[in-house]
Amino acid sequence: MTNSSKSASRPTVERSSRSQNPPKVGIVSLGCPKALVDSERIITRLRSEGYQLSPDYAGADVVVVNTCGFLDSAKQESLDAIGEALAQNGRVIVTGCYGVEKDAIRTAHPGVLAVTGPHQYEEVVTAVHDAVPPLHDPFIDLVPPEGLHLTPRHYAYLKISEGCNNRCSFCIIPSLRGDLSSRPAGDVMREAERLVQAGVKELLVISQDTSAYGLDVKYKESEWRGAPLKAKFFDLAKALGSLGAWVRLHYVYPYPHVDDVIPLMAQGHVLPYLDIPFQHASPRVLKAMRRPGAQDKTLQRIRRWREACPDLAIRSTFIVGFPGETEEDFQMLLDWLSEAKLNRVGCFKYEPVAGAAANELAGVVPEEVKEERWNRFMAAQQDVSRNLLETRVGREIDVIIDDVDEEGALGRSIWDAPEIDGSVFLNGDTDVKAGDIVRARVAHADEYDLWAERIIG
Repeated sequence: MTNSSKSASRPTVERSSRSQNPPKVGIVSLGCPKALVDSERIITRLRSEGYQLSPDYAGADVVVVNTCGFLDSAKQESLDAIGEALAQNGRVIVTGCYGVEKDAIRTAHPGVLAVTGPHQYEEVVTAVHDAVPPLHDPFIDLVPPEGLHLTPRHYAYLKISEGCNNRCSFCIIPSLRGDLSSRPAGDVMREAERLVQAGVKELLVISQDTSAYGLDVKYKESEWRGAPLKAKFFDLAKALGSLGAWVRLHYVYPYPHVDDVIPLMAQGHVLPYLDIPFQHASPRVLKAMRRPGAQDKTLQRIRRWREACPDLAIRSTFIVGFPGETEEDFQMLLDWLSEAKLNRVGCFKYEPVAGAAANELAGVVPEEVKEERWNRFMAAQQDVSRNLLETRVGREIDVIIDDVDEEGALGRSIWDAPEIDGSVFLNGDTDVKAGDIVRARVAHADEYDLWAERIIG
């Protein structure tokens, strides 16, 4: 009953060959991929101690709900998930970002057994031990070396750091997850190696601020394959690119040293894909957001990146209706979007977050104006996306297969991340399996997706 982002839950089942009846734990995972990785670490630890994972509430001895607390709507979703788990099971442990607001959770649901905050793995495990003691003699080989994952076997998220040093006015992540805390590069690489050895074909590198990796530890070296490796964005990307898997970089702030990784993409070591949260284009709005505001210079950098790596795809997210945003600011955003020609774009209507500095800003934008601007933004980006995807028609591309049914195969190109970007449809092609990387020729495109025919032989 694992759920990585939506309120509908999906079961995760792991069976044991032992004749005993080990305790069973259910898990509900809400929020972003970073929270999903936290859930994976929790279930990996519990499974190594002999716990089984329950596919439903009824079969679980205790349920762990990993919450999201970024937006008020996410908090409500978390409270609803906790309530559902309590109603269906009765024994619930709460963790995750919303866990920092213990009083709010216990007020709404006084029956929860324990409440812990984000990435407090030991506290969660201890709470599970208290609720359902582990067996005295667990078989550690119940867990594969790469750990347990809630994603399909052929791709995995690789978290390289926790927390964030930025202080964006709309965000409370630093208060939830703390300041930047980078993992040793050697540890990251050993985890990546285990994943690739287990059959993972695509590594999705994530953190709150990926390009700031190592800043907090002064890019300290650690050992990997008998040699020192710096905890540095470029060095880590280059090392990951040597493993033979697709490497996709997410949540990259456009610091100057990001330029250094573009040649790695042009050379095929790292996927030509950058996920950069630009958020807006108006200097005035960006200043209110406490974000970098030199968007003209950003356009120049994007041009240089594409000159160095013509296949580069850039995805980003934006906020419309931020406090004080005028029609002039919004039109500036549309003009910038038209010039930047980003490949994949997400847009959110501004939503106040309890504890965020932006709540004190004047000029609240009415909801109907937010809605109208969101629709205009999405329509403008659809035109950009459609034109860009049409240039792919006739090209041969690599496609990683995500799913196959009786109608054909569903996959993704090097320019598409799972669940957030577009798809490549191979209609009628059933002679492939999930995780295969095949060569195909693009036959058709719309504003989001591609249709292609596999090249055989």
